[in-house]
Order: sequence, then C-alpha cells, then structure tokens
Amino acid sequence: MFNRTLRRLSAMNSIVFLLIFVIFGTVIYGYVSYRLFDKVDEAMRFRAYNFKIAGGRLAPPVRNRALFDPRIFTLLQDDQGRLVRVFRNEEVDVEHLAELVAHLPPGQIQTRELENHAYRVISIPYRYDETVLETEQGSIDVRNVIAVSVVDSEYDSLRNLLIIIVGGLVIGMLSIILAGYSLARRAMVPIQESWERQQQFVADASHELRTPLAVINSNAELMLRHPSHTVEEESIRVTNIVREVRRMTKLVADLLTLARSDANQSEIKLGLVNLNELIEMIAGQFMPLAEMEGLTLRAATGDRLELTADRERLHQLLVILLDNAIKYTPPPGEIVITGNKQGNSLIVTVEDSGQGIAAEDLPRVFDRFYRGDKVRSREKGGSGLGLSIAKWIVEQHDGKIGVESRPGGGTKFSIVLPVKKLP
Repeated sequence: MFNRTLRRLSAMNSIVFLLIFVIFGTVIYGYVSYRLFDKVDEAMRFRAYNFKIAGGRLAPPVRNRALFDPRIFTLLQDDQGRLVRVFRNEEVDVEHLAELVAHLPPGQIQTRELENHAYRVISIPYRYDETVLETEQGSIDVRNVIAVSVVDSEYDSLRNLLIIIVGGLVIGMLSIILAGYSLARRAMVPIQESWERQQQFVADASHELRTPLAVINSNAELMLRHPSHTVEEESIRVTNIVREVRRMTKLVADLLTLARSDANQSEIKLGLVNLNELIEMIAGQFMPLAEMEGLTLRAATGDRLELTADRERLHQLLVILLDNAIKYTPPPGEIVITGNKQGNSLIVTVEDSGQGIAAEDLPRVFDRFYRGDKVRSREKGGSGLGLSIAKWIVEQHDGKIGVESRPGGGTKFSIVLPVKKLP
C-alpha cells in the first residue's frame, strides 16, 4: 500500500515540478519574444497606418524614427492583389515577396519564413478617401498597405532560447523525478509512522481488552454451570466480573480521551485555578490510600499559586501522577508533591522513593501502552495510558513535563505550567 502511495506521490510531485518548469519557460519565452519584437511591430504599424496619398502623391510623413528603420519596407496592394513598392531606395523584389504576403489577415502581425529568412509582416487596409497613387509603374488604386521587416537576428535568438528551454527541460527531467521521489519519501515518513503507531495502538488496545474480557467470560461461564447457586455462593466470581468491568471502563475512557485528543475534539475549559487548593485537596484524598500501603504522603506549596487552566484536567493530571507513585513505591516509602512559582511559570513536582525506572525505559514512559515491567504493571492494574494522557494535558496548557529516575532511587516528575491571564 505504501509503495503504491509513494509512486503516486512521486508522479504527482514530478508533474507539479514539470508544470512549474513549463510555465516558467513559457513565460520567459513569451516575455523575450515580446521584448524582441515590440519595437519592430510598433514601427511597422506606425509606417502602415501613417501612409497617406495627397494629390496622387505620397503625403509628407509624420516625423518619427520608425520611418527610418532600414529593416522595414512598405508595399502597396491594389484591388487586384498586385504589389507595388513605395520608395525607390528600397531594393525590393516585389514578385519574389508575393508569396510572403499572400493571404494576410488584416491588422494581424505574423512571422513568416522565406528562403532561410524570417520576416514580420502586417497588412493594414488603406483608410483614407483618396486611393489613387501615381508611381513609375503607373497609377495604382491602393487597397492595403503592407509593412515588412527582416527579423533574422530576433528569430535566431528566439529559436536558440527555445532550444535552451527544451534542452533544459529534457536534462532537468531526471532531477525533477528525483526531487519528486525525494519529496514523496519525506512526505510518507510521518504518514508511515502514524500508520505504524495506529496499528500498534489497535494491537495494544486489543491486548489490554482481551484480558478483562477473558476474565469476565470465564467467570460468567462458571456461574452458568451452577444455576442453583446463590449470589453469596458466587460472590467471588461476581466480584471478579465487577472488578474487570471497572478496569475495562477506565481503559475505554482513557482510550476515548486519547482518541479525542488526536482528533482535536477534547476541549480545554479555561478558568482561574488556585493550585495550592487543588494540590492540598488531591493530597488529602490520597493520604488514606497511601497509609493503607504503608507510605507517607506530603504536600508542600509555596506562595499563592494561581493560573488560567482547566481545573478538571489538572485534577486528572495530578491523580495520574500520584496514583502511579503509590503503585510503584514499596513500603515504607515517601511521596512528596510540591508547587512553587518561578518567574511566569508554576513548577509542580511529584517525587517518590520507589523502585525507579530503568534508563532504557525513561525515553518511552510517555508512550501509549508502554510499561517497563509489563507483568508488575498489569498486576497493579495499569494500562500504560496514564502518562500519555498526563503529557497531553500538560501540552494542552502549553507546558512541559519531564521525568528523572534511576533504578532503586525513586522517580521525580516535574511539570512546568505558564501563568496566563484570562482574556
């Protein structure tokens, strides 16, 4: 699937680059063509439009440099299509040029080739009332004025430019293909990583759900084998089912939170939060549980700590960290949660004297479903999603979360939250 997508992206990128190259080359060619011919065309139009007969002779022309361009010569065409030259000093083979000016659309400049020479040609209908001109060849009833200019140098320059553009396009095709493939590979990296994470996420979620489902199913089947037993007699199996249902409910809730965060659907409801009060409240809730596990839990906060945040999400964040600390700190141990202010940030730490985290596991503690000691984590009821959710909550508040730990030396989570004001 990825190879086919890579090929498609490479082809699309190559086509885009090719179109850009072609458009760029066309613009350059058109601009150079215009700049080469615009003055010649202007002079030809001026000479053709300003031709006028007065008293059977050529009227004095309006003074203009275009009249003295040696490359431009003027022909007259009568009502029968015959050509006559205008000026004696113009050495023009009229019969030879008959083929050049044949079938000219009026008012439109064209480039035509004749015997290895390039010409710009325009035919303008004569617009004045007096049309008869006396020439050495006799009288001619003028119907069209034709201006012709030799443009060999301009034509050769354009032809060379076209060869350069086409040659550059042919030579650049290999670079375009390589560039398209390189960009496609780079674009595929995050897509492939996302796909792999999704596959791993689905596999891990399926694995986590399989265990409680198996426990529920086995206990339900055992209960069905003894339909005459009372609830008291089957209380152990009922308890197992309820415990696993709660575990599955929490896992599904965590999965839903992460799925909504990935889709940017989880809303953060900002408000003024007193962090001192929140830390003291959560510590008070966890103290009985810590005492039951033979642990000491202390909370220490400095000055008044207030920030703009989502109170419920911060509550969830601290619960996750304290829950982990209690789970992985053997008795007798100590857990300390602190809060302090440093500049425009609030620093919250949760430190325990527990078993610590191996150095190779530290970089991955915030990965979804990652657990350093999978057996012990599962025995403690962990799913490997808590720290992922904690990191997401911190990032939604534009903060940072870090961890310091060593095996047997305890673990310290540090959270930095910016102090913001409500708009």
